[in-house]
Amino acid sequence: MSRSEIAAKLREHGVLPTPQRLEVAEVLLDRPQHLSAEQLLEKLRANGSRVSKATVYNTLNLFGERGLVRELTIDPSRKFYDSTTHAHHHFFHVETGRLSDIPHEQIEIMGLPELPAGTEQESVEVLIRIRDKQ
Repeated sequence: MSRSEIAAKLREHGVLPTPQRLEVAEVLLDRPQHLSAEQLLEKLRANGSRVSKATVYNTLNLFGERGLVRELTIDPSRKFYDSTTHAHHHFFHVETGRLSDIPHEQIEIMGLPELPAGTEQESVEVLIRIRDKQ
């Protein structure tokens, strides 16, 4: 995706395409992937970027709020940002910390509880934790 296409995508989601946001988006939206803020910052640094850690976190929060990425909280200390925003599920390899996609249609969910009054379902996301066999 070219820089102008990325800028257009940011605008479509109501995000002003500042130089720093474009740098973050170029790495994060380059291909389907799951990156933590730290991994993204490492990739930015490897590309010669001088974007601050605070800017990366603020940009990721904004991208999540505007639907450019999906925020995945694995546990209280680990959060990833998924560049694939359509409905799907994940495998999480506990030993490597790697996430991989499971297509939405491969999981069937039945017997969901009745929702509390005055609410509507936003999503159901399945995270399957895996590890290598011993």
